[in-house]
Amino acid sequence: MPAPSKTANKASGKGGSKSASPDAIKVLARNKRARHEYHVDETLEAGLVLVGSEVKAIRDGKVNLTDAFAEISNGEAWLHQVDVSVYVWAHVRNHEPRRRRKLLMHRRELDRLAGKLRQKGFTLVPLALYDKGGRLKVELALVTGKQDWDRRDDLKKKDATREIDRALASRRR
Repeated sequence: MPAPSKTANKASGKGGSKSASPDAIKVLARNKRARHEYHVDETLEAGLVLVGSEVKAIRDGKVNLTDAFAEISNGEAWLHQVDVSVYVWAHVRNHEPRRRRKLLMHRRELDRLAGKLRQKGFTLVPLALYDKGGRLKVELALVTGKQDWDRRDDLKKKDATREIDRALASRRR
């Protein structure tokens, strides 16, 4: 049986904004600086507690993760410095663009992360914000900072692989 079209969903009152597959992932924002400035040790997924105008703004792509970080305090995970622009069509009482947002995680994950964050040099930063089956999720990474020489080495490796790819592509022609 073919998947119902978006117009069929709208006609039946179910709304057409959700993807056809419940596990379909649509990346809405990426933190491009994170992989450049940090060594990623491990990644994990967490849910977000948001208000309606924030959800609409994020789905419109009006979000910036550049300076964002997460912390665990009092047994709860919080996401700080995420800039979600004000949704133009929302009510007069719109959300605050840079408020802290609660992260939804399992207790075991929180306890394990809290232990690792107590170690010197570890930080929790968001890598991406995405829609997964109609729910907004954030991909978090446990990271350590890179030194300047680490960044230079990464750039040299990237340039070398680019040159190799170029040489292989020219041989194929």
